[in-house]
Amino acid sequence: MQPMTVTEIAAVVSGVWWNPCERVPVISAVSTDSRNITPGCLFLPWVGEQFDGHNFIDAALDAGAAGCLCAKLPQDIRPDKFYIKVADTRLALRDMASAYRDKFDIPFVQITGSVGKTTTKEMIAAVLGAKLNVLKTPENFNNDIGTPLTLFGLSPEHQAAVIETGMNHFGEIEYLGAMVRPDIAVISNIGDAHIEYLGSRGGILKAKCEIFEHLKDDGIAILNGDDALLDTVTLPQRIIRCGQSEHCQVRISDILDHGVNGITCTVTSEKDVYHLNIPAPGEHMAYAASIAVAVGEALGLSKEEIIRGVAAYAPIGSRMHILRLSDGRVLLDDCYNANPQSVSAALEVLARTECERRVAVLGDMGELGDLTEQAHFNAGALAAMLGIDFVVAIGSKAVKIADGAAMGGAEVLHFATREEAMPTLREQLQPHTTMLIKASHAMHFEEIVKELQMI
Repeated sequence: MQPMTVTEIAAVVSGVWWNPCERVPVISAVSTDSRNITPGCLFLPWVGEQFDGHNFIDAALDAGAAGCLCAKLPQDIRPDKFYIKVADTRLALRDMASAYRDKFDIPFVQITGSVGKTTTKEMIAAVLGAKLNVLKTPENFNNDIGTPLTLFGLSPEHQAAVIETGMNHFGEIEYLGAMVRPDIAVISNIGDAHIEYLGSRGGILKAKCEIFEHLKDDGIAILNGDDALLDTVTLPQRIIRCGQSEHCQVRISDILDHGVNGITCTVTSEKDVYHLNIPAPGEHMAYAASIAVAVGEALGLSKEEIIRGVAAYAPIGSRMHILRLSDGRVLLDDCYNANPQSVSAALEVLARTECERRVAVLGDMGELGDLTEQAHFNAGALAAMLGIDFVVAIGSKAVKIADGAAMGGAEVLHFATREEAMPTLREQLQPHTTMLIKASHAMHFEEIVKELQMI
């Protein structure tokens, strides 16, 4: 973070410097967590449903924070620390981040979508990184705390920023977009994730389209051109659609699936033809690559740079992370999160993987509302239809996965908990077996991955 004075911060957040002094401190770091304080940083107490960071102001100051930006002043004001009082710390963090973002005259790319946000963000960052110094959203930093903290990571060396934006309620993307104010806005797709809170896919579309409210007048919207709902979007700004459909300006063709070794495909734009080698499994990766091609072209990258950037892509976290164990055993660690669309894509990858035996370990999917039972049943039925050799369903909702798999003729077992399932999972991870592990993040299937890696 480039330095900001206390006077400057107080002005941009409409706050009052409670104990001003002649010496004006300079701040080059911000923390919302009293357990993660760097010397001389600004502490901003966060207020949640079940906690209030104001209770930890003194702890943060003791740990080395130079001062705090707070809505409630502590009883004792320390003369060696500064205090900026505001009406709302959440809004103050937004305003401070927005002002800091204005210090940088570089292109900002903002990404949202129901499925594949992080994959698309990483692919765009990989492509732009072939030429530019890129700031990108760290893992899990796509919310109202993570976005401003990401923006504070901007430095003069950065030549572009790629910002991922998540949400589960109306208004969240608009709120985050007010900080980012993108030059390029991307929507990867419209799926069923968070439908419990947004009511319908139409509601999800409306929420995702909040990303355009702060898109610059001369900006570009890049959309999945094979998504029927996104095809209804009209904007005064330029729209580029990416996909396999004939109306797409960036067209995907000739997809060849090489299982866990990734895919190859051709992407044809109005400018050039790209023969791409994508080192990650799943045909859905072609969409992330085509969007990255569109972004790369818009920001002036050469054909060679774009091709090199796509080839340099690497998945992060538990997102189709391929773990090769002894005796030809492979874990497809895709347990970061799950929804009907991502489960279908993962099962397709498993089905196309060359091995002697394929096992799908599937758990509960959250926030599906009225779609819950049918979505889980469909996941099991799809596993059966694809010829998966064995299905292990885990969780209270996953009993419907088991029902769907059984009705489709698959061999399946259901367990209520991870712990109950582990003996069966160890037994099923036989030599030359590929095992997919996927569920919503709340199921903590990463613990399954950890245990199976030790076999």
